[in-house]
Amino acid sequence: MAASGSILGNPVQRKEDPGLLTGANHYVDDLDVDAARVAFVRSPEAHAEIASIDTSDASSMPGVVAVYTAENLPMDAFQGFPMMPPDFNRPPLAAGRVRFVGDMVAAVVAETQAQANDAAEAVYVEYSPLPVVSDFERAADPDSPVVWDGQPSNVCFPFAIPGPDEETGERPGVDALAGADQVVSERIVTQRLAGAPMEANGCVAVPGDDGSMTMHLSVQNAHSQHEALAPALGLEPDQLRVTAPWVGGGFGPKAAVYPEYIVVGKAAQALGRPTRWTENRTENMLSMVQGRAMVMNVEMGVRNDGSIVGLKAHVIADAGAYPIIGAILPMLTGMLSQAVYDIPVIDFVSQTVITNTTPIGAYRGAGRPEATQMVERILDKAAAAIGMDPAEIRRKNYLQPDAFPTALQTGVSYDSGEYERALDAVLEASGYADLRAEQQARRDSGDSKLLGIGVSSYVEITAPVGLHVEYGSTEVHEDGTATIRVGTSSHGQGHDTAFSQIVEGVLGIPMEQVTHLDADTAEVPSGAGTLGSRSLQTAGSAVYLSSQAVLEKGKQLAAHLLEASADDIVVAEGGLAVAGVPTSSVSWADIAQLANDDSARPSGLEAGLMAEENFDGTDSTFPFGSHVAVVEVDRDTGEVELVRHVAVDDCGTIMNPLIVNGQQHGGIAQGIAQALYEHVEYDGDGQPRNPSLGDYLVPSAAELPSFEVSNTETASPRNPLGAKGIGESGTIGSTPAVHNAVCDAVAHLGIGHIDMPCSPQNVWRALQNA
Repeated sequence: MAASGSILGNPVQRKEDPGLLTGANHYVDDLDVDAARVAFVRSPEAHAEIASIDTSDASSMPGVVAVYTAENLPMDAFQGFPMMPPDFNRPPLAAGRVRFVGDMVAAVVAETQAQANDAAEAVYVEYSPLPVVSDFERAADPDSPVVWDGQPSNVCFPFAIPGPDEETGERPGVDALAGADQVVSERIVTQRLAGAPMEANGCVAVPGDDGSMTMHLSVQNAHSQHEALAPALGLEPDQLRVTAPWVGGGFGPKAAVYPEYIVVGKAAQALGRPTRWTENRTENMLSMVQGRAMVMNVEMGVRNDGSIVGLKAHVIADAGAYPIIGAILPMLTGMLSQAVYDIPVIDFVSQTVITNTTPIGAYRGAGRPEATQMVERILDKAAAAIGMDPAEIRRKNYLQPDAFPTALQTGVSYDSGEYERALDAVLEASGYADLRAEQQARRDSGDSKLLGIGVSSYVEITAPVGLHVEYGSTEVHEDGTATIRVGTSSHGQGHDTAFSQIVEGVLGIPMEQVTHLDADTAEVPSGAGTLGSRSLQTAGSAVYLSSQAVLEKGKQLAAHLLEASADDIVVAEGGLAVAGVPTSSVSWADIAQLANDDSARPSGLEAGLMAEENFDGTDSTFPFGSHVAVVEVDRDTGEVELVRHVAVDDCGTIMNPLIVNGQQHGGIAQGIAQALYEHVEYDGDGQPRNPSLGDYLVPSAAELPSFEVSNTETASPRNPLGAKGIGESGTIGSTPAVHNAVCDAVAHLGIGHIDMPCSPQNVWRALQNA
C-alpha cells in the first residue's frame, strides 16, 4: 500500500493532541449556548409502582421553568435495540413503574443548574415496592419473580451453537467431550463494569424557529443517534441535525441512545428554547449503560497430548432492566468461542435475562473479551490437568496460517492469522523460560511473594455484525488544501491524524493542510460511527479510495495543463508533475481551480475535485495476539502487584505505530482494571453498593506498570489498507493474561480458581481456604 518514502506506516505525532493537552477543545458542556438546565428525578427504588408524583412545591421554586412527568410530557416508549421486541420498550420518563435505581421519574427545567437540582429534590414521589431481581443467575430460574409483567420469564434473548433446527425447533445432539482423556470445568465470572469515561454524558437541544432541531451530544455515533431521535421527537429526518463535538471518552456506553436525550429534546420543543443536561458522576454511575455481567459455566475436553476435543459452555448474561444491545452480546461470545484454536466440537448455549439493575450495553470489546476470558481460563486448567505448559498447549492447538480464510462452526469467517508467530514473539519479549525458572526457585525457597505468570492468546472481531460499510469523501479546494468527511466519530483515537496521513500518502498534500470532518449529520451524509474497532479499515479505506479517485481526476486535469499524457503524471511536492520532469509540474491549487472553471475544464469531467466512497469490506476482520502478565501475590495479605505486562498484538498492516501503541496501552489498562480492580455491585434489594468513584476502583497510572508492547503484521485481504482494528485488542488480551497470572501464582497451593476481580480480599480468602 505505502510507496517508498510515503508517510503511511510511519510514526507521526497526532494532530489532535495540542487541543487535548491544553484544554482548548470544546465538549458538550463547553458549548456557548444560552440554555435552560435540566435535572432529573431518579428512582431510589429498584422495582416499584409509582403511586403518586407531587411536583407542586418544585414548580413554585425560584428559576423553575417547568417540571415534567410522563403525564404532562407525552412521549412514546422507545426501542433500545432493533433485535429486542417492543414488549421491552422504555418510557423516557417512567410511566407507572420504575425498574432500577436511577430510572427517571421526572425532569425539572430551570434557569440554572443549582435551581434545577434544588427543585428536583422537592419533587415528592410515593412508591409501592415490588419484588426485586438483582442476581442474574437467580433471574434465570423459572420460579424467579418476573421483572416485566406479561412475560413468561426473565429470559429475553436465548442463543445456541449449533442452533435449533428451523422445522423442529430442536437442537441437534452434540457431545463436545466425547473421546477426551481429561475433562476440566469451571464457573467463570466476568463481572459487571462501569464505562466511567472522563467526560460524563450530556446533551444540548437547540430548537429552530421553523420546527427544526439541532442536538449536540457526547456520543460515538451521530448518525445512529439521528436515526433514533428524529422519530422520537416527531421530526422528519431533514428537520434534525445531530453533532458530536469533542468527546471525552466513549468505550461503548456512548453508543447507546439515552432517554435523557429524548426528554431534553422534547422539553426544548415544548418551551421553544435551548435546554441542556450535563450528567454528574453519581448519575453516570447509575444510569450510563454498563458492561460484561456474565457467568460462564464451561467444560473442555482434552487428550493427554494436549489436543482439544471440544468445548461445552452454558452462559447466563445480565441485560439489566431494559434490554438493549447488551442482551445480544452472548451471541458474539459464542461466535468467538472457538478462539484461535482448532476445536472440533463446540456446544454453546446462552440465556440473557432481565434484572432490576442498570441496563447492559457495549463496553470495550463487547462480547468478545468474555469469549477470550472463558477459553483462556479453561485452557489453563486443561494444561494443568495433563501437566503441560500453558504456552505449549496453546501452540499445540492453533489454527494454522494455511487454513485462512476459514469459515468456522460458530458462524464467522476468519480472514488471516499467524497465531504462533505472535506467541513466539511475546514469549521471547517476556523471557518466558527465565520467568518459569524464577517461579520454581521462589516456590522451592518458600518465598512469601508468590510469582505468577499468565499467558493468553486471543482473536477478536472488528467491524462486527454488519459494521463493515462506511462513508468517506476527499475534496481538494482552490487554495490547495483538502477536506475529508467520514461517517466515523472521533473521541480520542487519532482519526484526524490517521486519515490525514492517508490523504498525504496518496495526494502528497501535507496532513496539516487536511481538514477532518465527522460526527455532524449536516456535513456528512451517512455513517455508522465509531464502535467495534472499525474506523481505519472502513472509513480509512473509504478515504483511501476516494483520494485515489481524486488523484485520477487530478492527473487528467494536470495532463491538460501540462500538455502531457495522464499516464505520465505522478505526485510531486505540492501537486502533480510529469514523471522524470520535476520542473514540469502544477500545484493542487491550480488543478482545483481548473476543476471548478466551467469554461476551461476539459470536456467530460465533472466540476470540482471531490470523490466519495461507501466502502464495503464485505465482512469483519479478525485481529489477534498473545499477552504475558507477571504478578507478585503477597501470601500474607492477598495483595496483587502487576510487575510486567507484555503484549504482542496483530492489527494487520499498521498505518501509524504511535497510534497503534497508544491504543494498546489504553486497552491493556482497562483489561487489567477488570482483572484486578473494577466491579459494579448490587445488594439483594437492587441497591448499588459502589455508585461513586470513591467506591468503584478505577486504577490510575500509579497502580500500573509501564506496558511492553509490540506488533506483528498480518494483512487483512478485506480492505485495501490491509488493516484490522486495534482499539479493543489490548483489553481482550490483557484480562485473561492477568487473571491467569494470579491463579498461576497460587496454583501450587491447591487453589484452582479465583473469581475476578482478583482483589486482595478475594485472593486472601482463597489463600485462607487453601
